Amino acid sequence: MRMDTVETDYLVIGAGAAGMAFVDTLIAESDAHVTIVDRHGKPGGHWNDAYPFVTLHQPSAFYGVNSTELGSGRIDGHGLNQGLHELASGPEICSYYDRVMNHRLLPSGRVDYRPMSNWLGGEVGAEGGRGAFESLLSGRRTEVVVRKKVVDATYYSPPVPSTHTPRFSVAAGVAVVPPNALPQLWHRPPPGGRPQRFVVLGAGKTAMDAIIWLLQSGADADAIHWVMPRDSWLINRLTTQPGPAFFKHSIGSQADQMAAFATATSTRDLYARLEACGALLRIHPDREPTMFHLATVSTGEVEQLRRITHVIRLGRVQALEPDRLVLDQGALPMPAGTLYVDCTASAVDASLARSRPSQPIFQPGRIVLQLVRLPQPAFSAALLAYVETRYGNDGEKNRLCASVPFPHRMEDYARAMAVNMWNQFQWSQDKALRQWIRDSRLDGFGKLMVGIDPGDGEKLAIMARLKEQAAAAMANVQKLLAAAG
Repeated sequence: MRMDTVETDYLVIGAGAAGMAFVDTLIAESDAHVTIVDRHGKPGGHWNDAYPFVTLHQPSAFYGVNSTELGSGRIDGHGLNQGLHELASGPEICSYYDRVMNHRLLPSGRVDYRPMSNWLGGEVGAEGGRGAFESLLSGRRTEVVVRKKVVDATYYSPPVPSTHTPRFSVAAGVAVVPPNALPQLWHRPPPGGRPQRFVVLGAGKTAMDAIIWLLQSGADADAIHWVMPRDSWLINRLTTQPGPAFFKHSIGSQADQMAAFATATSTRDLYARLEACGALLRIHPDREPTMFHLATVSTGEVEQLRRITHVIRLGRVQALEPDRLVLDQGALPMPAGTLYVDCTASAVDASLARSRPSQPIFQPGRIVLQLVRLPQPAFSAALLAYVETRYGNDGEKNRLCASVPFPHRMEDYARAMAVNMWNQFQWSQDKALRQWIRDSRLDGFGKLMVGIDPGDGEKLAIMARLKEQAAAAMANVQKLLAAAG
């Protein structure tokens, strides 16, 4: 079969949140030509595979791409997010990315989008490179000549329940579904008919979403069992709100958090201080969490999750058998009519961390998109595109953009914040980059900090405290890391 050939300045692998944010800023800041290769049929990456009731954890106001607003800036008037900025739903996000691709990127004339295509790899170096991708539908291969860089926007792509393979065994006849299947139970019931018991597997945000959906859709709390290998610290969504009305909650909370980092004497003490200042929440007050993966919730969601009294803490699932649930630390009998909801897919599993360690973002002929601000993948990717277009060599770019490691163990959060604060300091010393961040809609808080009325003493005092505590936090975080080994 004859192989077609295309030429491009940048080949971007992946049209998910990171890839789309990178390309959007790249074409805004340069005259580069970009080719995007993606396995999905539509832009949006893992959002195409997510369960239908999924929403963002944090406000729509600073998610997506820099050029195009996501949402309307609405404050939710009802529900568990009442009083806070809107959270885009999965379908809204997919529609948004489709609009960005078709109304923003492709009309530029400088973006070539190849969906349903698999990147086969190639050779790249400081002077560009070449490789090939293959159509998943026809098998036809296309050679790509890359004049500048290959951009890997899939390095931290999260697995989702509908596409991952469980690590536990499932016996024949056991009813187990991903959360995607829950809204379809009315016309696709599991064997045996209407479930008599729901057993939600997993302790992360996906499991929390599934439980809340079940409760809001009419399931009895007493019929829901929750397999929770570990309790988790959770970010209080109130502290992530943009806009002047939330200045005290967002910027004030940042000052409080820096104070916690500045005065903590150990990892355990740090989390206690973060909870005391309202930055972190936990579901069960009598259980000390041993996990923090940056899941963000409202206090209303926490109240709903506390309705579940059947919490199983016997470790991870090993097997689902016809009449029992087998876990690390024992087995429990399960009646007929039990439906298991598999929420065990994890983007922050320790094995994934070992296989995808942090690495230099800018490399010869290659850019590996990673977080440079926690926990904002869209902002990080957009900033990396800006730095790519404005700075001359990879050493300078990597100095400005150190990869922030995602926390896996409890003590990792201090390490991640140390890199996070270092990046923030580097950006603050560069006038052009500082201004780009303030103008970026994905930043969320920069405009709040520079737009304070000189007569507003309360906000000025918060800013002064934030600056003071941030300096102290940078000094103390190394002590926390040393104490944690």
